[in-house]
Amino acid sequence: MTQNTVSLQVTRRFDAAPERVFDAWLDVEVARHWLFRDETGEIVAARADPRVGGTFSFVRRDAEGADLEHVGEYLVIDRPRRLVFTFAVPSISPEYDRVTIDIERLDRGCELTLTSEMSPEIFAEWGEQTKEGWTKLLGGLAAQVEG
Repeated sequence: MTQNTVSLQVTRRFDAAPERVFDAWLDVEVARHWLFRDETGEIVAARADPRVGGTFSFVRRDAEGADLEHVGEYLVIDRPRRLVFTFAVPSISPEYDRVTIDIERLDRGCELTLTSEMSPEIFAEWGEQTKEGWTKLLGGLAAQVEG
């Protein structure tokens, strides 16, 4: 990302070990149950190469049968504290956001802070939806790791 970015943050506490929360981002079989999906769609294809420089792709099919691919590249993998990756939905915009996941161990469980950096133009159009989307996805993550 360039210096000309806008960022938003979402923070959530989890009643789960930091390692479990961290690994849920990189294990494609776990991630396909919560990452980039919602109540109106399902993940129909998922792949991830969880290493620095590796990429991921999750294809979500909505209720009308339309597919939406979510892609990115892993930039930093520091288990269980930090994960940084690029993120885009190419059919909506060619621009990539930079997403940073910071996980802090607590006496019980952990706290995750997600920071999404994007261009001011993308923020103006998609900022509020992006924050709502990440908030909902972290709820899905909680259901996966706390159950």
